[in-house]
Amino acid sequence: MRYQQLIKSIHKSDFQSFINNFDSKLKEVFSYTENSQNTSLQRGIPGVILRDILECKPLTVFIPDEYDGRGADVAECLKVLEVASYHSLPLGLLVGINGALFLQPLALYGQESQKIKTYADFVNFGKMGGLMITEPKYGSDALHMQTSYTEVDNGYQIQGTKHWAGLTGMADYWLLTARRKDENGNLARDIDFFVHSKGDNGIEVEEYFNNLGLYMLPYGRNKINTITSEESRLVPKSTGVKMMLDILHRSRLQFPGMGIGFVKRMMDEAISHCKNRYVGGKTLFEYDQVQERLSKIQSAFTTISAMCAYTAEKAKMSVDLARADVAANTLKTTVTDYMQECAQSLLQLAGAKGYKLDHIAGKSVVDSRPFQIFEGSNDILYQQVTESVIKAMRRSKITNLYEYLSSYELSEEASKYLKKTLDFNVDYSLSQRKLVELGKALSRVFSMNIVMNLGNKGFHSDLVNNAIDHLKQEVYQFVSSYNGKLETAVVVDYHDKGDWKTVL
Repeated sequence: MRYQQLIKSIHKSDFQSFINNFDSKLKEVFSYTENSQNTSLQRGIPGVILRDILECKPLTVFIPDEYDGRGADVAECLKVLEVASYHSLPLGLLVGINGALFLQPLALYGQESQKIKTYADFVNFGKMGGLMITEPKYGSDALHMQTSYTEVDNGYQIQGTKHWAGLTGMADYWLLTARRKDENGNLARDIDFFVHSKGDNGIEVEEYFNNLGLYMLPYGRNKINTITSEESRLVPKSTGVKMMLDILHRSRLQFPGMGIGFVKRMMDEAISHCKNRYVGGKTLFEYDQVQERLSKIQSAFTTISAMCAYTAEKAKMSVDLARADVAANTLKTTVTDYMQECAQSLLQLAGAKGYKLDHIAGKSVVDSRPFQIFEGSNDILYQQVTESVIKAMRRSKITNLYEYLSSYELSEEASKYLKKTLDFNVDYSLSQRKLVELGKALSRVFSMNIVMNLGNKGFHSDLVNNAIDHLKQEVYQFVSSYNGKLETAVVVDYHDKGDWKTVL
């Protein structure tokens, strides 16, 4: 009874009270000491801690109000991700997995009867859910997944193997992806999604992985042989592939929520350390090179803040994001690159002390690294950004990059300040390495445009100007690298005459 009353009181509170309550609880759970759960080497999350966190009902922000959620307002979702990630990046990811990869897809594509009972479990009993796409032989090549399904009486039988699904063995619900198998054993090209609950059984954890970081979240390999009901299948608006793109793009566009909390924590830790650490008779904060590092962290903070505002405005639940690949890939790559860079800077500033695995700096380097890999490797996403731009340029019969970007929605304002750098013709047939390098430059141009829009809305002008200066510099560097990129290759048979000792 007490639990139900708590649910109702929190649900009806205004959002500021809701987020303050969540923040206070996390301050209590993740105390800022080296022995806290935030830097613990223990794998998993103690049940009592998870219970305390879920009692704050953070996942209700991802649930529509007609199912007793807070309304699935994207701005609220981002703020919850921010607060969670500030205190613990693994917790931020746990919230993100539940929200962006399960609750939001269910809201958009789930059948009514499935939504009613599933959301009730989340709101009333603190259940959790995740998404299974990746397979041992089909990581980035998700369209060729081998997990299949066939129709059976009153439902679907799903068989296959999935791995690297966050919350392996811990989630109560899963979205399972599979391809239809016909009577001849052939797999369809399209992809379908199904809601699986623990009560369906049929998911066996074959192995738990010793993941390098993110200890709070279990990962592993799952053998699937289960039967789900007819109501479990998600209903696409057109094709399953477009549904998957909408889901993945929506998730990538919400990476800034996790990124802003994490980078803000890196910034606060770095500034505090540098103001209190004395070297050579003065604080680290007074050294020019230290100021450069702190300025870059602050630039990342401002840029990701702008991206949060962009997502809140452009990625509402009513908007189909299947075609939002450029924006989604730009935000995901830039945010996650900045997360890793900021963690590396904090570690550099912290010195030897920070290299302890149980120190916030060392732990953050390890925990933030996989963000550049999962949900699309950054190298691949940068390549896709360039390919999308080149495709549009070819369609418009434009070869000059500045000419195209000056009239493109994501770059029309920023390109004016980068004309000399961007005023060159692009070969439609680029090597993969050049596609990636140009994609990095383009993502920073688009990011700069988003920051400028934030400044136009009244955000702190000094922070905006600092971020613009850093983004300009990054664009210059990436374009120079793109123009000077050499077609080097690996020497496979390097053993012959490859021992330095033999030339003495």
